[in-house]
Amino acid sequence: MTKKKKRIILCAGIASILLALVIWIAWGDKALEQTVYAIESKEIPESFHGYRIAQVSDLHNTQIGRNNEKLLALLQSSDPDIIVFTGDLIDYYDTDIDVAVRFAEEAMKIAPCYFVTGNHEARVSDYPVLKGELAELGVVLMENKIEQLERNGESISLLGVGDPKFYEEFSGVDYAQIMRDNLSCIADTDSFTVLLSHRPELIEVYNENHVDLVLTGHAHGGQFRLPFVGGVLVPSQGWFPKYDAGLFEEGDTQMIISRGIGNSAFPFRVNNRPELVIVDLMHED
Repeated sequence: MTKKKKRIILCAGIASILLALVIWIAWGDKALEQTVYAIESKEIPESFHGYRIAQVSDLHNTQIGRNNEKLLALLQSSDPDIIVFTGDLIDYYDTDIDVAVRFAEEAMKIAPCYFVTGNHEARVSDYPVLKGELAELGVVLMENKIEQLERNGESISLLGVGDPKFYEEFSGVDYAQIMRDNLSCIADTDSFTVLLSHRPELIEVYNENHVDLVLTGHAHGGQFRLPFVGGVLVPSQGWFPKYDAGLFEEGDTQMIISRGIGNSAFPFRVNNRPELVIVDLMHED
């Protein structure tokens, strides 16, 4: 075989590998998957055994299927009792209020919806428009708020905190202290508590306030995930973050981090499929 033919074969091989990599990344960027967590606790009332929460995080105006039909179909088939949006429903770099509202409107037909803000809502000047339209749809805005969820005469507490970035102007950039101040107004130690918050890196603050379960996002799974290593980079945590995706514990607090669904500054994911999180609450005898 001549050197020229060897070079051609080598180049063709490299091109084939690169093409396969591009196709794999493009597929994985929209290949939505569902992750189910069973959270067991003696504090969960018997009436809430099997209570199902669907978590949508970091949508960033992404559409999985036309008008998010694939995401909505997966939500429908999961049969949740409630749906929670844990921040960044819209995207600062490419804001489209209509996409977010249209998705929320369809999600409301599946189950009651609850929303907390993320850092992108804090950066978008049109956020009051989104807030108003979500409220008009009946989405419950959980901005430093507590809601009692009731079932057969028993209840659990659903808490929600606004993203700390909203309060920088008044409190500086000490996000941990901002979160402490916000949680101190709504903390509830009398019942099982589920907190909706965008920020996973503040788990120590959640534990200080005796939160039982936290549902968060923000980290995008580290955006690029390496086998056996995990996420590569999160803006608020830096390289190889501790809190990138999955279930974590701090004291008596459990925290689930969704890898999210959309992208933002990075326009694609690697080895990191978009994720719909399902949480089943289980009463432990």
